[in-house]
Amino acid sequence: MTASTNAPKVTVVVPAYNSGPHIEKLVTSLLRQSLPAGEFEAMFVDDGSTDSTGARLDELAAAHPHFRVLHIDNSGWPSRPRNLGVEHARGEYVFFADDDDWFGEEALERLYACATAHDADLVIGKMAGHRRSVPRELFRRNRFDATLENAPLIDSLTAHKLFRRSFLVEHDLRFPEGKRRLEDHVLVTRAYFLSRRTCVLADYVCYHHQRRTDAGNVTATALEPAGYFVNLREALDIVDAHTDPGPLRDRLHRRWLRNEMVSRLRGRRLLDAPADWVDQLVDEARRVIRDRFAPGVAAGLPPLQRIITRLIEQGRTADLRRLARWETAVRATATVQRVAPAGTTLTVSLTAELCSGDRPLTLTADGEQRLLVVPVDDLPADLRDATTGVKQSRLDVVARRRDTREEFFVPVTGTVELVPSDDGTVRLVQHGTARLDSGTLNGGRSRGTWDLKARVTSCGWTEDTLLPVAFRCAAGGAPPVVVPHPGSLRFRLRRAVARRVPESIRRAIRR
Repeated sequence: MTASTNAPKVTVVVPAYNSGPHIEKLVTSLLRQSLPAGEFEAMFVDDGSTDSTGARLDELAAAHPHFRVLHIDNSGWPSRPRNLGVEHARGEYVFFADDDDWFGEEALERLYACATAHDADLVIGKMAGHRRSVPRELFRRNRFDATLENAPLIDSLTAHKLFRRSFLVEHDLRFPEGKRRLEDHVLVTRAYFLSRRTCVLADYVCYHHQRRTDAGNVTATALEPAGYFVNLREALDIVDAHTDPGPLRDRLHRRWLRNEMVSRLRGRRLLDAPADWVDQLVDEARRVIRDRFAPGVAAGLPPLQRIITRLIEQGRTADLRRLARWETAVRATATVQRVAPAGTTLTVSLTAELCSGDRPLTLTADGEQRLLVVPVDDLPADLRDATTGVKQSRLDVVARRRDTREEFFVPVTGTVELVPSDDGTVRLVQHGTARLDSGTLNGGRSRGTWDLKARVTSCGWTEDTLLPVAFRCAAGGAPPVVVPHPGSLRFRLRRAVARRVPESIRRAIRR
């Protein structure tokens, strides 16, 4: 309870519809929260489920006083359940969760502590994605006074955040109701502009966001381009209402161009989509680009994404497909030169670059410019200009906990080298040295087995590749011990034995 009232500190609002067994992981994570049960509540809103979900929620509410259930007629979308959840919430803060996601065990305690320590209207906790992408750069470090100007907040537009309930009420922040897309973009974008203080908690994975393999999420149905872009324009309207024309508006608009248009019309995602759907998407996207985006929006993209944007503008679907087929072969490669454990540190030296198939990705020279080489004709040099992209290229090393898939950046120092090729082009090779300290990794909570991967960002790509390095810490902050990595023969043999030999026999052999 809060100090001044008997109200809970946090209300977790959960829309639920025909959740079945998928809700159990969320329930378990709520029951394991370090925040005492008397200090938070879970508000489940059953959106007219036709299976056993309603009965299961009633059962949970009967067994756990801090679980509550509201049954409503089916609305068909999460918005109305979320809005009603806020209306019935008693907590000082509200967190919106999905019924098939789950929390880290200390999530609510840490989020609330951050919110109260900094008097924040809004706190974004670090997310881990499971078959689903989540923001990366936003969670590179903690940010206790984040704004749209000084942080990549615009990369995180899902509802899974902690909001001060009085802030939502004061500004009438509600999710647009009905079966529509991007309802979370509308609320969250407004919230960013109106929040007096927004914090980003990046040193603990608070929320695990997954895409179900059965595509059973209510919002997992295929989008209809015309309606989708009507909803997208609403989000752009909010940005326009709070900004003047210029660099900030361009940068915010760029998020929708990059994520909702370019990313859907490139690589495997484009090639796997039905042809008539792609035609509709290109048609709707080119209208938004023409009607709503200033020239600086596309100009601020890296070269590959600038090229895709121009092809969309010109309706060159055949060239989009040609580029997409080529891009499916683009991947990151990395070579480890040295692995050196010493006490609680592990130093890894490596080189990495992007390749297309078995050939390195290359650039050509045009005076002082470095131009990206792509298999599409009639592209002006300014679209292919990668000169700035070379300077902005980055090599990261990421530690990923093997059992939970939580990821944390490892400090890296490095350089970028342009290596001449025999055909007159140049390769962009990145050299780096990563220094991992198990005493600071995940705030010292480093117990377990971890894999390392390289993340190569350059010219419009961000690609990961698993490194042949893995380590185990016997306890939090314990010295890292190098162990077989997932690609090693020893690891594959162990996994094969584990799949085929019963555990009882394996224990007997070990004895």
